[in-house]
Order: sequence, then structure tokens, then C-alpha cells
Amino acid sequence: MYKFAAIQMASGPSVGANLLEADKLIAEAAQAGARVVALPENFAIMGESELDKVHIREVDGSGPIQTFLSEAAKKYGVWVVGGTTPLVAEDDNKIRAACLTFNDQGERINRYDKVHLFDVSVPGTDEEYRESNSIEAGDIEQVADSPFGKLGFSICYDLRFPEYFRRMVRQGAQVIFVPSAFTSKTGAAHWEVLLRARAIENLCYIVAPNQGGFHTNGRQTYGHSMIIDPWGGVLDCHKAGKGFAIADIDIERLSQTRASFPVLSHRKFYVGEHHGS
Repeated sequence: MYKFAAIQMASGPSVGANLLEADKLIAEAAQAGARVVALPENFAIMGESELDKVHIREVDGSGPIQTFLSEAAKKYGVWVVGGTTPLVAEDDNKIRAACLTFNDQGERINRYDKVHLFDVSVPGTDEEYRESNSIEAGDIEQVADSPFGKLGFSICYDLRFPEYFRRMVRQGAQVIFVPSAFTSKTGAAHWEVLLRARAIENLCYIVAPNQGGFHTNGRQTYGHSMIIDPWGGVLDCHKAGKGFAIADIDIERLSQTRASFPVLSHRKFYVGEHHGS
């Protein structure tokens, strides 16, 4: 068994201040025994406007945010799943929202670009989000090998698309990360139930670090960062304020559960795929 941690922040517009806070929380999680530490979406910046992140976007492989992630992983001897880092896109006015993962030697082992973009008006509020105005969508899922099991990667709004999670599980994913900045309104209604549903239907662990608190741009995020087991049980939840959820991930237990309850092998219909593929 290995401990995983899901860090919760309330990031602001200052990259430097956010990185200092992230460093402190990674250190605390490592001290608590975590071998894998996941940061929330937009951990490095929650700007006054959606375009603020475009102004600090980095070239893939170089930049202060990427350097921070690599150095923190090596310094604390943990794998770091870096929420999202704004990277250069083909469109000069947009970014790629990239979840970058570094091993405990500070080496990058995976990049996942957010596929599903949050272009919605939140019912019952005056909140409107148009991520496609500043983010260029990715187009492929990512699964990576690790000493802690096969890792899958998603970001926030991806959570609402079960077929995306099933694609990762069909590639062997055992632990799926969901770094997020869920709004307070949608989080209260859907966050836990969606996370538990994705864990149950895929018989996988879910590690979900979330933004949590009030942000200087007027936005409020839901928090409740949590880690969920393959049976849908919430192993730990950090409800409010900065901090982290931490729990043991038991891949042997997951394998036994999948073997004794072989729901994944009973699938009959394949969305967007040929039956039996």
C-alpha cells in the first residue's frame, strides 16, 4: 500500500505566492507519508480574468511552474501530479491546460491536456464560464505506468463524461486523478456523487484535489478534496480551507475486487467503439 495525497488550495493571481503555498503543502503531505501528491487545477494561478493565465503560459519543458514541480518532486522524494500548468498552444491567445506528472527524481513522466472545456452557465446563478475562449482543448486520454499502479489523468469538467473514464480503464488505469476547481454551486450538487460514481463504475481509486475557498476574482470553489476507493467509499475528505486529504491506495485489493466482481468484463455496449473491440 502507498499513501496518496490530494492537496486543496485557494489560489490567487500571484504565481509566486501560490507556488510557496503549494511547496508548503507538498512538504506537509510528504511528511505525513504520502508517496504521490496531487495538486488542484489552476494551482499556480487563479487570475482576475481568464486571460491572466495566457500571459504566464510556458513553453513545454521550460518555465518557473514546470521547474517548481520538478524540484518539489525531487526535494521531497514524492511523485507530483501537477494539477494544471498553462502551456503554449497553437493559438497565441490561448493555453493548453496541461496536467504534468513528475517522479521522485524530478523527471517528467506524463502530460495530459484537458479535453473537455467548461463552457456553461451555472443554473440558478449569474456565473458563466467559457474556457474555450482561453484554452485549447486536448484530444486524447493519458495513462501512465508507476510503481504505485497504472495512473489515469483527467481534469475537472472531464468528470462529467463517464465514457472518457472508461477509455482510461480499458487501458489499465487503476488510480485516476481529477484535479479540479469545481464551483461552489456545482460542487455542492454533484462533486461527491460524480466522483463516487466514476470510482464505482470503473472499480478504480479516485484522487480528487480541488480548489476550495474564496478567490480574489470573486469566484468561490467547493473544496472537499477527497480520495475514494473502488467500492465508492470516501477514504478521506478535506472539506474546507487549505490542506490535503490522504489515504492508502491498495492495488492488490483493487485487483481482488475486480477479479471477484468482474463487472468490467461484462460490458455489452461500447460508446463510439465497435462492439468487442
